[in-house]
Amino acid sequence: MELVALTFVLVLSIVAGSYWALVLRPEQAEEAALHGRLKKAAPTGNLTKLLKAPERLSDVGAFDRLLVRSGQVITPLQRMLEQSGLRMTVGTLLLACVCAGMLGFFLVFRFFNLLLVAFFMGAVFASLPIAYVNHARNKRMLTFEEQFPEAIDLLARALRAGHALTTGLNMVAEELPQPIAGEFKLLYDQQNYGLPLPHALRSFADRIPTLDARFFVTAVLTQRDAGGNLSEVLDNLASIIRDRFKLKRQVRVISAHGRITGWVLSILPTALALFIALTNPAKYRSFYTDPFGMQMIAFALVLQVIGVIAIKKIVKIEY
Repeated sequence: MELVALTFVLVLSIVAGSYWALVLRPEQAEEAALHGRLKKAAPTGNLTKLLKAPERLSDVGAFDRLLVRSGQVITPLQRMLEQSGLRMTVGTLLLACVCAGMLGFFLVFRFFNLLLVAFFMGAVFASLPIAYVNHARNKRMLTFEEQFPEAIDLLARALRAGHALTTGLNMVAEELPQPIAGEFKLLYDQQNYGLPLPHALRSFADRIPTLDARFFVTAVLTQRDAGGNLSEVLDNLASIIRDRFKLKRQVRVISAHGRITGWVLSILPTALALFIALTNPAKYRSFYTDPFGMQMIAFALVLQVIGVIAIKKIVKIEY
């Protein structure tokens, strides 16, 4: 009887130990790793809060609440920052604009004692941070356009190999460089975490304000509704995008002379005025000591702004 009980206990121990070692222990390890990642993502310990918190517009609490109440006024700046890929908040951008504007106003008013010109130069300096962000956005979008045909080709090859569309999106995110990898990774994560694919694709087109991205989204959504060979459609789309990009390069080469002329004509009056003010201040003093001279300066600044806008419209060729 004791031998039977001992055998039963031994067999039960072997079975229970094997079950713990082969089943329970790996599951507990995976659960512990998951809780560790959730604790890092939510250091407050609230592991049930799975929704992503809204992105802060400023690190200063009161300023962040003020920007949130601003609503649609701040939305274009926030979208511009997202598209530029810069790690900067809207509050930081606005603070940089204010500091740059005050610096430009102080320098001009300190050395030239021209209040109207100081206000104008303060506005110019205040726009420099926004111009930098806009330049970073344009550069990132240009890089995206260069990489986009390769991404579409990779997605088409994945579809011909038998992979699903979502798997192809993940392959693009893993194998291609930034910035296209980040955008496709976000697209894959959105649909993977429950957002319907059409909504994720439309969000992708909103984040990438290019005609090529809208072509891609339209082609995929049309194929999902009407059916057809999506890989062949994507191959044709990649070829069209390459032709459009080649045409864009040719247009930039042809219009290079006009763009350089526009820059020279835009900068020359202001540069010449500053040069005269620095080299011959006595002769330039008559402009800001006489009321009619101040009116001439104000009128010249208005004409200068109108001329810059007109030249920009002329040299910008739609294709």
